Amino acid sequence: MQYKNPVLIGDYKDPDVLRVGDDFYMVSSSFNRVPGIPVLHSKNLVEWELINYVLEELPFEKFGSVCSDDGAIAPSLRYHNGKFYCLVSFPGEGVYVSETDDIYGKWSLLRPLLTGEGYRAPCPLWHDGKCYVAVAFDKSRIGFDSKIAVFEADEELKYAETGYKFIYDGSLNAPGIGAPKFYEIGGYFYILAAVGGKRAGWTVALRSKNIYGPYESRIILMQGETSVHGPCGGALVELDGGNFALLHNQDLGAYGNAVNIQSAEISDGWIVCGDRDSLGGAGTPVESGYYPVREQTEYGIDPTDEFDGDKPSLLWQTPANRAEGGYALKHGMKLNCCHYGGNALYGLPGIFLQKISNFNFSVKTKCKLDLKNDGDEVGFVVYGTEYAYVCVVRRDGCNYLEIRQGKAGGASDETLAKSQPYDEDYVNFQLSAKRENPDILTYKFTFGGNAFTRKFRALREIGASAAIGIYARAETESKGSGLFKFFRVTCTDKRINAD
Repeated sequence: MQYKNPVLIGDYKDPDVLRVGDDFYMVSSSFNRVPGIPVLHSKNLVEWELINYVLEELPFEKFGSVCSDDGAIAPSLRYHNGKFYCLVSFPGEGVYVSETDDIYGKWSLLRPLLTGEGYRAPCPLWHDGKCYVAVAFDKSRIGFDSKIAVFEADEELKYAETGYKFIYDGSLNAPGIGAPKFYEIGGYFYILAAVGGKRAGWTVALRSKNIYGPYESRIILMQGETSVHGPCGGALVELDGGNFALLHNQDLGAYGNAVNIQSAEISDGWIVCGDRDSLGGAGTPVESGYYPVREQTEYGIDPTDEFDGDKPSLLWQTPANRAEGGYALKHGMKLNCCHYGGNALYGLPGIFLQKISNFNFSVKTKCKLDLKNDGDEVGFVVYGTEYAYVCVVRRDGCNYLEIRQGKAGGASDETLAKSQPYDEDYVNFQLSAKRENPDILTYKFTFGGNAFTRKFRALREIGASAAIGIYARAETESKGSGLFKFFRVTCTDKRINAD
């Protein structure tokens, strides 16, 4: 059985992967999106299913509003003494911990481990009855970067026992080094880390016989002549027979940070991975390979939602903590027109968003309208730093279909087209999206039953990728709503590739 990279399309930035028995689990950054820190499961590292989130909501008051490029960043996932631990960094608050003995169940409330600004990507390692946590730094918050440090914590990660101590300075040969993943293998301590940024970055391995160093460094994965931008943010997982696999990010622009797999091994005490023929010591990403574990499943992430459950699907996240009374599930997803004081849709906390899971796709969603007051509005959006949406809005006692566009940070959105009064009880929102550029999502809306001829191009959101979603809002207090009956996404990759 062969896989083709990327194995996971969608925005799964800073993946960390853990093996427990015959199961593999992954977590990734979620920034300001709620619920936070997705948890995925696989039997073979190729086919993944979304099973849970670590955070039901973000624990600070500011996340009641949209805080782009903030939130839950660069988590690590480890298993120790029968418990799963997730360490996560908040750039403005510090390093926090959640735990569970059932990865499918409820995680504990976050507790602080190391407070203060500027810590990123904490990763624990247990050794000789102690826990050591590697951490990187955010220059915009703490005044410096390019360094890795370690601090000691108690075995249950309830408190830090020491202050951090710098163990590696990459200022000269690894500027901006970050996202450390900490391992002990065959008598060495290894740290895998990202260097150079998500777009043009590479992966380095540090190794030492002592936790506190000194550490040697070596580049183990870089783009080379391939089309894989930023092969970094890697996580190592051990397989049977002494083999390993490395899962890392590939920057796909508006499509987010996809996940690729490289085969890996230990050779002469160094981690080596990918295609090593072209660059000598450093590997380059491979386009395809054999399944790391020869077990095939039917796992996958299907973005279609028929809204037939009693709570929102795990597919959906909002860009801020969910307000009480904003939605209900009964014969569909009912979104209430909650009062929103702004004009620009980008700042609306209650948009229901999901990751983009295919390169080429179409979307259709049907909404029953119950708009009560002027200013009530429901719609369908492609969300990012530049975004566009089609909506039904009530003005002067009548409903109108409109298409608008906007930019992050803008005070208001621009109306591009407006219909005559719309008298139907239902509206179908439709979209067709095509990957005309490797990094840019190009799409068209269907407007009032006819395709709108203008092409839109989505750019990634400030923290996360572009996303697709639905929403309702109001200019005043209102009892208006929109009842979305389904949200159907069809992958058109084969259709596009056949053209």
